[in-house]
Amino acid sequence: MAIFRRFKAFMPIPEKAQEIAAPPYDVINSDEAREYVKDKPISFLHVGKPEVDLDPNISTYDMSVYEKGKENLHKLIEQGLLIEDAEPHLYVYAQTMNGKIQYGLVGCASVEDYWNDIIKKHEKTRKVKEEDRCNHVRITNAHTGPIFLTYRDTDEIDRIVANIVSNPATTDFVAEDGIRHQSWVIQDEELISKIENLLHNVPEFYVADGHHRSAAAGIVGRERQDANPKHQGTEEYNFFLAVLFPASQLYIMDYNRLVKDLNGLSNDEFITKLGEVFEISKSAQQFKPKAKGEVGMYIDNSWYNLKFKSNFDNINDPVQSLDVALLQKYVLDIILGIEDPRTDNRIDFVGGIRGLSELERRVDNDEMKVAFAMYPTSVEELMAIADAGKIMPPKSTWFEPKLRDGMFVHFLD
Repeated sequence: MAIFRRFKAFMPIPEKAQEIAAPPYDVINSDEAREYVKDKPISFLHVGKPEVDLDPNISTYDMSVYEKGKENLHKLIEQGLLIEDAEPHLYVYAQTMNGKIQYGLVGCASVEDYWNDIIKKHEKTRKVKEEDRCNHVRITNAHTGPIFLTYRDTDEIDRIVANIVSNPATTDFVAEDGIRHQSWVIQDEELISKIENLLHNVPEFYVADGHHRSAAAGIVGRERQDANPKHQGTEEYNFFLAVLFPASQLYIMDYNRLVKDLNGLSNDEFITKLGEVFEISKSAQQFKPKAKGEVGMYIDNSWYNLKFKSNFDNINDPVQSLDVALLQKYVLDIILGIEDPRTDNRIDFVGGIRGLSELERRVDNDEMKVAFAMYPTSVEELMAIADAGKIMPPKSTWFEPKLRDGMFVHFLD
């Protein structure tokens, strides 16, 4: 059964939370981060992407980058901007986007649960990105950004959380992107124990977002275990920072595809080949898929509605039945020659948060030749794939809103 336990969080002082909390390290690149932190001296990006404070010619993987992150983290603490909670607690973190609210419990998940697959994964991780996050954890001695976990809803926990958030929030601000962030400290000892016990009866958690962070937490946790001759299993390095959301509250957006060329085909030849896979109709306006099995395509200033033919409806495999998997196999690979979307530089991916106009822009300026707008993968599909021990195709899910870094920090000792 899953473990989720209280911890002593370092949190921003409420009046500075809006200035400190920042987008996660992996949603903006280094140049965008440097621009973002101009006139933002206490933004947590100075911790999560500390290369912003160093010479741009220095590799983002240089050890001096992680040392700078440690320095910046401790500076926030020394300045009294991040304060450690007096006692271990659980917390609630709420995000509101476009009127929709999701409530997550903030605490620490178990490294052993990660390795024993009680915390289930659905993505492959890349070693270079794993090592990047490992070095960040090793040198800062902290988990500075939470892993986004989900679980199948438990009514009793939902009722407890609803009661907690009926009280005034400890932290409450609207970020520059319009998303509202709130947090509450759960101080009642009996209530914390009740939540921990209820979650201990949950058979599994799922990594929704943060596979590299969770891998790094697992790797560094095992390193600390091996290096400690008096290891007990209760030390803080055995646990990692996470926000746990009930699955019904999550919002997965589309994750769209752009391709640079048609693999030597003319537009007409390409559309003819697509006719072997889809029922095709032209759209007079932007076409955003409304159901599984539909794909929008933008090419040559025109939108098309592509609907997978009926022989694709009876695939029982949880991975191969995904729209992104079908598109990859029958269009991107067979027609366009993109065998491995992880490594082929002819393909790019755009999160649905940027909208269909971003697809039009990149095709219209001749950067890309064709764009595919996808119907979002569902949480149920994600969990079914993780339950089967399988891996999703790359860039299958885009979760919004993103958890802000700097709202909670967990030290390993």
